[in-house]
Amino acid sequence: MTGYPLSLRPVARLDQTPKTVEIQKLGHDGRGVARWPEGHAQAGKAVFVAGALPGETVSVQQTARSKHFDEAKTLEVLIASPDRVTPRCPHFGVCAGCVLQHLSEDRQIEAKQQVLLDNLQRIGHVAPASVLPPLRGAAWGYRRKGRLSVRRVEKKDKTLVGFRETDPRFVADLRECHTVIPQLGFKLEALAALVDGMDARRDIPQIEFIAGDAAIALVFRHLQPLSDADKDKLAAFGQAQGFTIFLQPGGNDSVHPLGGEAPQLSFRLPQWDVELLFRPLDFIQVNAKLNEAMIARALDLLDVQPGERVLDLFCGLGNFTLPLARASGDGAVIGVEGDAGLVARARLNAEHNGMGNVRFFAADLAQDLAGQPWLKQGFDKLLLDPARAGAIEVLKQLPLKGLKKIVYVSCHPGSLARDAGWLVNEAGWTLREAGVMDMFPHTAHVESIAVFDPPKKN
Repeated sequence: MTGYPLSLRPVARLDQTPKTVEIQKLGHDGRGVARWPEGHAQAGKAVFVAGALPGETVSVQQTARSKHFDEAKTLEVLIASPDRVTPRCPHFGVCAGCVLQHLSEDRQIEAKQQVLLDNLQRIGHVAPASVLPPLRGAAWGYRRKGRLSVRRVEKKDKTLVGFRETDPRFVADLRECHTVIPQLGFKLEALAALVDGMDARRDIPQIEFIAGDAAIALVFRHLQPLSDADKDKLAAFGQAQGFTIFLQPGGNDSVHPLGGEAPQLSFRLPQWDVELLFRPLDFIQVNAKLNEAMIARALDLLDVQPGERVLDLFCGLGNFTLPLARASGDGAVIGVEGDAGLVARARLNAEHNGMGNVRFFAADLAQDLAGQPWLKQGFDKLLLDPARAGAIEVLKQLPLKGLKKIVYVSCHPGSLARDAGWLVNEAGWTLREAGVMDMFPHTAHVESIAVFDPPKKN
């Protein structure tokens, strides 16, 4: 997620007098952007207003100050935007999980598209020849992976289970979550009551959840060994609510099922006859249906032909790699990922799906790759799906000459813009198309995709 920080440390002597401002646009973090009006001591200075939308006139109260901009909260909407809607979740405004529920879904995706285009222009000094239509899916009940914070609050004599508040020092006291898959999103009170009744309620800082097609896993991080009574309570809860319970007493390698064997976690990609197996803390895309649509768009843009060789960087479990291998026919696909554990499971996934035309390698793609054997094998096309930091280090090391196309999937429009700027302005490639994909509806997160064509031959 790009833009300005969600909160700043408050400073003394803030002007607490309500002020009226006009919201000019939506910021990268989902807040309205205004400027202090004439007559204000800081007239013309940018102010980021929580809960306000473009075109609105709102009464605000300042909450924080920095050198270049201020922050404020909405006290009253004096003139509302026609795009304002009633938030569905009762926790909107307190929980930081979804900051755009007050904006209509159509305008949300338009705002994200504008964020992408603004970043490309401002950071990369590039613009796509055409803009792809946004990819959209279900706006509610889509989140199949996440981390719930847990905190015992003695003053309230209760245990809170939820996402962070807009002030990240606090855990939101959630009764329900409408973006999390409904099998879990409407059982948060039961989950909080479970932890509150455990001996270890002060020693459980988080619960991670992840859902496959046939099972939902809850991973309880615990700082002290659990009593037998607590284990019995967890087992009974899992059986009654339909969850598979895992325990995490230490690092990621310490995760193990409660009570022995657990069902294999997996999800299918039916269009490519692929099933991906994964572990409870592995990375998978949070939105299952949007993930399938994203893969389909990436493969369509890459336009892999039988016999071509494709390089898939930051490949994870093989989310793109295995569908690419299906598409390449008698060609070959190489997947590269920095996490050796994910690479091992990607290899198992290739074997599980009977694919002999795909190979996986472990490599830190932000480091010197000169000694990597896969780098010298030659490829026709490149797909990459990096983390927030982007892919500038690996792009500068790749033998780009000879590639027919690059498709770049991004979870951070700022790093995509930087990398696109280098590809276009330094390496001579053309940004043919770019667009957004609503992987996280109601949040300010911008997922995007771009396709680049190689330099024209003289």
